[in-house]
Amino acid sequence: MARRGSDFAGLSVAIVTPFKDGGKLDMDALKKQIEFQVEAGTNCLVPCGTTGESPTLSHPEHERVISETIQIVAGRCKVMAGTGSNSTNEAISLSEWAAKEGADATLQVAPYYNKPSQEGFYQHYKAISESVAVPHCIYNIPGRTGKNIEPETIARIAEFQNMVMVKEATGSLDQASQVLSLTDLTLLSGDDSLTLPLLSVGGEGVVSVVGNVVPQDMISMLNAWKSGDIAEAQRWHAKLFPLCRDLLSIQTNPGPVKSAMAELGRDTGEMRLPMVPLTETELDFLRKTLGAYGLLSGVTV
Repeated sequence: MARRGSDFAGLSVAIVTPFKDGGKLDMDALKKQIEFQVEAGTNCLVPCGTTGESPTLSHPEHERVISETIQIVAGRCKVMAGTGSNSTNEAISLSEWAAKEGADATLQVAPYYNKPSQEGFYQHYKAISESVAVPHCIYNIPGRTGKNIEPETIARIAEFQNMVMVKEATGSLDQASQVLSLTDLTLLSGDDSLTLPLLSVGGEGVVSVVGNVVPQDMISMLNAWKSGDIAEAQRWHAKLFPLCRDLLSIQTNPGPVKSAMAELGRDTGEMRLPMVPLTETELDFLRKTLGAYGLLSGVTV
């Protein structure tokens, strides 16, 4: 069946928020990041997600990053603005801003820390749906939020026609399969290393961290799968897997990906507290991973 949100299939990249000079927004670097992604053929950019360190952005900064991303993109790819919150009113306010600025969709992380009931999840997304008319993506990541949005609840939320996607980051193929069987939502992987397995059960793309570094390789894997060349897709999966694994395990995201981008001369690597730089041991491990992938020369693996 045709699925809602299928125009967001393919590669979406959860872009980092660049900082400089002790935590100031670096809008020049943001522009370079966006141009890099547009040139790579990325389908959608996702500013102000977890990878974009949204919890440490002030509301004016959050709005500025979203607005400038939309302006720089200028319609050359889609923009799915990260506007979720554990406060429903705050999520609505940020989503209204993103819609006014021209975002193609919003990414709505499950309310975190306050651990609502399943009815609370439903009422949260219902309020967002009824308040802001743009398409929305449900973002289910219990490892970060502390509680799972159960498939039956996602099915209830899917009754709202502008809830069109789910970013699946539970790590459970069973949950993904159940969501796909219960709804007509487009399912996007929220774990880079699980993208190919999720495609095999009916997923249609990924909201990627690793795409900050190698977007074209991610696109190659997705295109191989879409064209029916399973062996080629598996080859790309095998190549990408160590990079996907390590960028999300050496330290909490976005520490490793920002450090990787710094090693490649594409970011300062700065983060805001409570996120701290990689240790020398962690950085050495990361360099070996980048060297093994072929991204850094002169690294002993």
